[in-house]
Amino acid sequence: MQRRSLLKSSALAAGALLGGGEPARGAMPKMKITRIRYYHDPRGRPIFNQSSNVITVETDQGITGIGEGGSKDTVEQLGAMIIGEDPARIEHLWQVMYRGYFYPPGREKVHALGGLDMALWDIKGKALGVPVHELLGGLTRDHIECYSTGFPRQGSLKETARACMEAGFRAFRTSVAGPAVDSNEGFISQRMVDETHRRCQQIREGVGADGDWAIDYHTRLDVADAVRLSSLIEDLTPYFVEDLIRSENVAVYETIREKVNVPIAVGEHFGDRWDVNELIENNWMDYSRVSIPNSGGITEFMKIAALCETHYVGLIPHFTGPIGEAALVHCCGAFSGPVMMEMTGDGKSELPHLPQCYDFRDGKMWPNDRPGLGVEFDAERLDLVSEITEYARPIPMYFRPDGSVTNW
Repeated sequence: MQRRSLLKSSALAAGALLGGGEPARGAMPKMKITRIRYYHDPRGRPIFNQSSNVITVETDQGITGIGEGGSKDTVEQLGAMIIGEDPARIEHLWQVMYRGYFYPPGREKVHALGGLDMALWDIKGKALGVPVHELLGGLTRDHIECYSTGFPRQGSLKETARACMEAGFRAFRTSVAGPAVDSNEGFISQRMVDETHRRCQQIREGVGADGDWAIDYHTRLDVADAVRLSSLIEDLTPYFVEDLIRSENVAVYETIREKVNVPIAVGEHFGDRWDVNELIENNWMDYSRVSIPNSGGITEFMKIAALCETHYVGLIPHFTGPIGEAALVHCCGAFSGPVMMEMTGDGKSELPHLPQCYDFRDGKMWPNDRPGLGVEFDAERLDLVSEITEYARPIPMYFRPDGSVTNW
């Protein structure tokens, strides 16, 4: 097994394939998926929906797509369903993977589907010699504003918020206060609401009149305390308040919407459009936090974005991993509504396995013209966990006479 490979986000292979030294445009080569590999990133978080494990999808024409997400078992099950298929048929393959085991997939499997979907879009962009945002209709903005989660401490909270603004970020993000996770102190929500209000006052002072700030409730509060905190900070004009309550029953946001007068952002816990369509269609939120690969990848994210545009809901996607963040630049860059992306810390990161990823500077994400997702992956830097080369669809599938997928 060849372990060392440097998978570059360039179209050099595609250019040679299509008969020239420069990347060819407008001619999609015939390809088949031959192998899918799954690599473990030891720096990733131990939460499935924030997995930064890497997926590669290889083709018989030497073009390899790069994605991110999923677990070993979910990637293996979905990956086996598309071996031998044409990677250019992204929507078709999405439907096959989503519906191929009859029961609707849970969020864990949708996450893996999102990682594979990212890789398919990367292949198509590389094959055509264009960045993914060109395939999504082209850019609607020059750059994407960002807010910082966990900006490096600069003395006081006020000074930290000010430093975040000086670094070029649009907003500084905080969260509901809580006791140290390694302490035996209980979480008394009423006290935490009061402490959070005091902290938010310092943050507002730090960002200044021209700065913005936001807060994540982290679903820690009950309805009454979520409403009370929202009332306390209303005059501090947060850009948004996020995930006010537990996510299981989205209809509760109908009640909360009537009681809260600050912008609401929801969606970090959610996956595909059926998870969030009620929130969007009923205007129970102002911003969607649904992300990639959690939503099922670029294919599904753009459908959610279309729902958001229809109902005047903005996009503030959650940061899940670096390759997902690179994919979001393409999606958000092609969306015409309000957008702000999350960045962790001050945005500076060194990832040896990703010598080239997203382009971040001055507190902003900048689209680039590199083909595909614009990501470069050094496979030697991570451990190969799984390799899928054999086709498997153990559950029969029905297709309409025209070849499109229907349920079995």
